[in-house]
Amino acid sequence: MFSRLKSIFFFKCPNCNEGNLFPNNNFFDFKFQVNKSCSQCNEDFVREPGFYYGAMFLSYIISAFFSLSICGICIIVLGIEWKMSIFILCCILALLFVFLFRFSRSLWIHIMVKPKIK
Repeated sequence: MFSRLKSIFFFKCPNCNEGNLFPNNNFFDFKFQVNKSCSQCNEDFVREPGFYYGAMFLSYIISAFFSLSICGICIIVLGIEWKMSIFILCCILALLFVFLFRFSRSLWIHIMVKPKIK
């Protein structure tokens, strides 16, 4: 279970947990294409056209809950007015955009592809 979560958060292959899902794991790299296949076990990452559309919905759900949490903490806990909390949220989301995009794709392929080897 822990290796599966580690594989999701570090953008690794859902099959072998070793190969990289993206060509470059640099946090601020704005190239959003996934590798064609795993360099270790040859698992296909581009399953079919439109495969990653589901990741878009996951990203929306994750971003919505994250946004509600940040604004709730700012308003209720820290006592910041709502306009400033929205500004803080926008700054945080701008910084985390690449991570959230990649995380949703990684989560989607890990949900859809079950490990074959172990």
